[in-house]
Amino acid sequence: MTWHDEQARRDELYRDPYPLYDRARRAEGLTYVPEFDAWLVARDSEVREVLLRAEDFSSANALLPDVPLSEAALGVLPRGFGPRPTVVSSDGAAHRRHRAPLNRGLSAARVAALVPYVRTCAAELVDGFAADGSAELVEAYAQRLPGMVVGRLIGLDPADVPAAVRGGYRAEELLFRPLPPEGQAAAAEDVVALQHLLDGYVRDRRAHPRDDLCSAMVAALAPGTGELTLEQRHELVTSLQNLLIAGFLTTGALIATTLLHLLADDRRQWRMLCADPSLIPAAVEEAARHDTAIQAFRRTTTRPVRLGGTELPAGAAVLVAYGAANRDGERYERPGEFDVTRPLNRQHLAFGHGPHGCPGSQLAREQLRLTLELLTSRLPGLRPAPGRPRPRMRPTLIHRSPEALHVSW
Repeated sequence: MTWHDEQARRDELYRDPYPLYDRARRAEGLTYVPEFDAWLVARDSEVREVLLRAEDFSSANALLPDVPLSEAALGVLPRGFGPRPTVVSSDGAAHRRHRAPLNRGLSAARVAALVPYVRTCAAELVDGFAADGSAELVEAYAQRLPGMVVGRLIGLDPADVPAAVRGGYRAEELLFRPLPPEGQAAAAEDVVALQHLLDGYVRDRRAHPRDDLCSAMVAALAPGTGELTLEQRHELVTSLQNLLIAGFLTTGALIATTLLHLLADDRRQWRMLCADPSLIPAAVEEAARHDTAIQAFRRTTTRPVRLGGTELPAGAAVLVAYGAANRDGERYERPGEFDVTRPLNRQHLAFGHGPHGCPGSQLAREQLRLTLELLTSRLPGLRPAPGRPRPRMRPTLIHRSPEALHVSW
């Protein structure tokens, strides 16, 4: 099988991984998946076990790229910053060091203070297309709102947010999508531009701290008042880039995928929310559970371990599938069914579990909640646009989302 054949097979699994998950949950032991070059951890209990045994399952390769970089891209990237370990790809004390400023910056009080800004941004976006009678919601809304919000959280000038979001999507494309060498080089140029933009913020906040997360990260990861060293700048830029991308990529995917499912099957569940907005909080949790934005992250065994009846040597790669665990029939009734009338349940694994649980989960939930409140009240007639093909899912496990969502009202 050629590399391109392998990529095509991997993309097919990414677009619809659920049949594979079903087989893996039923199998004895773990299932090795050649397309992922990893053992798939698919049952809820075993996913939770891995996430709580961070000393045995390292996060160092959590975001291993899917595609090799071309010489053209490798010629561009050294002009930027990184890579360095981040909160996603570190363990133990290093992970706690990276996580501390995020926990403070994404506290319940901080998130609550952001909610009015989220509401204002969401309303402005809807104002931009409400009179048109139709829209493509992924580009017009789902990819925009989270970028505006995480930009505000970090402390970016609103004028810089579109370029930052573009650079973030280009970073994901560079590492996880097959591109020709010239395409990789162009994507690398955009990534380097994002990194230099973030470096400017890092150096400015060292000199002029503010009440924003960028300043908090500079203070936490590079204590002191002197000029930042080059190594400190590398680490800060990499960490900020990770925070930025995590902040908008996955939340945008969650918003778009939720709307996709609500508008399916003759809009029955959408109409339920319009008629009874008290269902919205449970709908947020059900959407996150049913079609999880971050489907899986990698872990690597640090010693020989036994998991799910399978003996794994040190250095074995496992793919910890939150999306599979969230449809485990041992934990959920009718696990494959999307149902906004389920009792509100925050115990799913859409935002992880244990030391690597997502520190931004509440902010993501608030953005989806406000989106549903806004759209059900202002555009209750929202429906899939006639004559359009069924939306296709992006071929990725780290921001599961429809590629486009054409609607009318």
